[in-house]
Amino acid sequence: MKIIPLSEGAFSIDKTKKFIPFNKESDDLQKRTVGSLLVEIQPFCIITKKDVLIIDTGLGFTNPDGTLQIHQNLMDNDINPMDVTKVLLSHLHKDHSGGISRLDKLLNQEYFNFPNAQYYVSKAELTFATETGAPSYTPAEFQILQNADKVVFLEGSGMIDDYIRYELTAAHSPWHQVFWIEEDGQKVFFGADDAPQLQQMKSRFVAKYDFDGKKCMELRQKWWQQGQEENWTFLFYHDIKTPVFNFEK
Repeated sequence: MKIIPLSEGAFSIDKTKKFIPFNKESDDLQKRTVGSLLVEIQPFCIITKKDVLIIDTGLGFTNPDGTLQIHQNLMDNDINPMDVTKVLLSHLHKDHSGGISRLDKLLNQEYFNFPNAQYYVSKAELTFATETGAPSYTPAEFQILQNADKVVFLEGSGMIDDYIRYELTAAHSPWHQVFWIEEDGQKVFFGADDAPQLQQMKSRFVAKYDFDGKKCMELRQKWWQQGQEENWTFLFYHDIKTPVFNFEK
């Protein structure tokens, strides 16, 4: 497998749930709102024998020339966005779902940003996110999932094409899910916001912003131990320094 982090940059975020771009070289986090967190926004592309996968879709920001940033990141790595075959969605918070679709303002119509891909999402998460709305969710960005033929609705835990496993955790958010991708003896784990940063895996950290912070902490401990025993590769969506980590054999 080939793993490609698709960083959209660093951002500070506070209780307003607004993502403010943060320059790690010149900005001072202490000058932001009290309680601001510093996070990376980092979808991933994984190339397997069967698929070109995208895991979560970022904020959906565009570059000054109008190119979708996640598309530019793919093209910078010689990947045509039209070649993406599957999009795996852990949950629909706006920093994970903003790149699902894009509005054509002339036609006033939403289009999938990866039109040749199947999208995999929890049906319960879609319902919950639509009903909950702002500030954590932006329903307009993912309502296209409701009735599209290219959407596969997931429930509970299971397998996709015999090599991608998903599991409902209900930890960071009520219908949050995580993924394992296994090929040729390599196991890649994406814990999304249950396991967003490397440092959190190494401590008994309980976050107030999680739906079930204690469960998140317990899951991280379990995954960290199991990952060490089985030599997992971890993908960290919000880690400023370490997007990909694997134990040495």
